[in-house]
Amino acid sequence: MPAPPETVRRRRLLALVALAALAAVAGVAVGAGSGSGGDTPAGLESGSRTGFEENGQGGPSASPPLPLPVAVGQTLVFAFDGTAAPEYVHRRMRRGEGAGVILFGANVAGPAQLRRLTRGIQRSARGGALIATDQEGGEIRNLPFAGPAEAQSATATVAAARAAATTAARALAAHGLNVNLAPVADVQPAVGGGALAGRLYPGGPDAVAELTAASVRAHEREGVAATVKHYPGLGRATVNTDFGSTTVDATRAEIEAGDLAPYRAAIAASAPVVMSGHALYPAYDPDRIASQSPVLMTDILRGQLGFEGVAMTDSIEAQAVLDRSDVATAAVRSIAAGNDIVLMTGSGSWNLVYPRLLRRARRDPDFRARIREAADRVAALKRRLGLRPRPDAADSR
Repeated sequence: MPAPPETVRRRRLLALVALAALAAVAGVAVGAGSGSGGDTPAGLESGSRTGFEENGQGGPSASPPLPLPVAVGQTLVFAFDGTAAPEYVHRRMRRGEGAGVILFGANVAGPAQLRRLTRGIQRSARGGALIATDQEGGEIRNLPFAGPAEAQSATATVAAARAAATTAARALAAHGLNVNLAPVADVQPAVGGGALAGRLYPGGPDAVAELTAASVRAHEREGVAATVKHYPGLGRATVNTDFGSTTVDATRAEIEAGDLAPYRAAIAASAPVVMSGHALYPAYDPDRIASQSPVLMTDILRGQLGFEGVAMTDSIEAQAVLDRSDVATAAVRSIAAGNDIVLMTGSGSWNLVYPRLLRRARRDPDFRARIREAADRVAALKRRLGLRPRPDAADSR
């Protein structure tokens, strides 16, 4: 039975309001830049594109403020199990309750399947989805059929770093991914060793800085966001924070002369994303790990180094985080410290984290302002990647 005209008008109005909110995630007016047909992934403008969009750095958007539940969602990147996205993934993306997803090897069965997977996620994400993975090279490759085959530790020249990053970024872009959680910008100590030694560029701070900047620029040319990690540097760490807690006992002078050099170079190269690590740095903050330290995430990264892009945590399921708190508490602390995205690699973590962040934002004006600032930065990153809302991106998969 047809609905009464007034009911139809109300439905249309509600649909337009919802779409306007999700359009604001990508920072554009409703209807602007809608793609058309073909093989263009939903959520992206049609037409070829090389590199990031020139206007992608953002600034205040003319769009209305996001509803708070959507703003909170834009601070979250989450994982899921399997090679097909469950319905809850599509539902969250339709509602704006996630900025995007992270894919692992278990999500990837092959090139054609991966393209279908990412295309379906983008179709559901009216404001566009960040789709991320780790494609560092060597053993750290979640797209096993793609390069680079060499680990960063075998990449000793700018030309090699540029070539490796280009290979990775092209593979990601060809399969619908737009964020690479690479390069590793940690500096190996002069004495050698360190928990991440096999994943680090060779050489001292200046060499690593040069190679890191080359990787960032190569990703940009291919339209993929590089993620410089693990700020402020895990090269000196003796324990991988995925598996346990670790303390970096270096002075401020040592860290600023060594560990921070690649981050200065990456920021000068317009790095879009910096990933915060989970080690403790007593020289800066004796009580809080880096990802939860306002000193490191706001005073140093934003104030001293001048970073204006998106700060994303390393996985909040890392043992170094769980040694201190549950994931929901860690998420609140991470956002309050200055991170813009909380990365969740456990498939059930969203159910704990999202409600906690939303409750805190509703009752705490300062935290609410921090959420909105973070959501604005994520929207700027999405614009930089060319993500656009699509009015037809509702339920088709």
